[in-house]
Amino acid sequence: MNHAPADAGAASGLPLLSLSRVEKRYGDVLAVEGVDLTVRDGEILTILGPSGSGKTTLLKLVAGFELPDDGRVELGGRDITYATPASRGIGMVFQSYALFPHMRVAENVAFPLEMRNVSRAVVKERVSRTLALVGLAGYEARYPRQLSGGQQQRVALARAVVFEPRLLLLDEPFGALDRKLREQMQLEVKRLQRQLGITALFVTHDQEEALVLSDRIAVMNGGRIEQLGTPFEIYARPANRFVADFIGESNILRGTVVNVGGGTLAARIDSGVIITARSPATHALGSTVGFVVRPEALRPLADGEAVDNVATGTVREVVYLGDAIKYVLDLDGGTGLSVRWPYLPSNRTLDVGARVRVAWSADLVHVVEWD
Repeated sequence: MNHAPADAGAASGLPLLSLSRVEKRYGDVLAVEGVDLTVRDGEILTILGPSGSGKTTLLKLVAGFELPDDGRVELGGRDITYATPASRGIGMVFQSYALFPHMRVAENVAFPLEMRNVSRAVVKERVSRTLALVGLAGYEARYPRQLSGGQQQRVALARAVVFEPRLLLLDEPFGALDRKLREQMQLEVKRLQRQLGITALFVTHDQEEALVLSDRIAVMNGGRIEQLGTPFEIYARPANRFVADFIGESNILRGTVVNVGGGTLAARIDSGVIITARSPATHALGSTVGFVVRPEALRPLADGEAVDNVATGTVREVVYLGDAIKYVLDLDGGTGLSVRWPYLPSNRTLDVGARVRVAWSADLVHVVEWD
């Protein structure tokens, strides 16, 4: 198998997969609208979005299960826009596993090689090596019904990579697994992808999964890509209100600009509190902007402390999350604000109705257009 380091191609920025102005219609519905996207050699790129955003349709266009109405799809510099799925040399893992129930594990994994007329000796060697890679050595003679859900997913993964595809497509592959097993499989896929040097295009609606797995994330909505960037960029610097609201939990506060200059922006939110943010963009006085403040960015205000932003409110709700406590505050003036602080048994937990002052740095406020 190819054991080239996966990050070598990614570091060079060379694209393995390129989509240019790709569109797909179903009747009057434009499922994918003018998408431009490149996937670098050796990276995991995740297409993330809510149901109906077009992410699965986009994956089908890459796989060849659907043909675009417009645009071009290239793999390794070859035009595959209208190529058959079998001729594309792409591996694919589905949520449903899609294993052959009448075949043993080894036979399921061997199937793609046999379809390519690989010799028996090579098939046996590759199947054995691939099953060992996914932790299923010794399971060759079992049937899918004799395996757990996680083991079946490992077989599906082995079958998808055994023929050494240049590109691996994963369509919500862990959706049927419980949380703990899903997290284990996420790390397993990342390990395999790095070890084998495979380029992967991953589809999910799970934001946490995308943040854990991805080198880059493409956030889709309404058939379009709203933002493409690293997990840090997507989370810390969302391109617009949709991305800020969809990725993780955010306080998105509407404000009217009251001061600009020196790389900072100040705006009065609906409750009357003035919020300051670092912002290189120019916004006119009186214009409306959105402030994105993550719940973990807020902290209790210490006595005599000088900070960029301070707000006072009343605890409306307390939610215990295990490793953290989430408080929902009603600020003086009516605006709601969520804060999340690490839970430590030595710390006093606030009660509903408690008064609290919170503070946060201007560096932790991200400005987005409101309209």
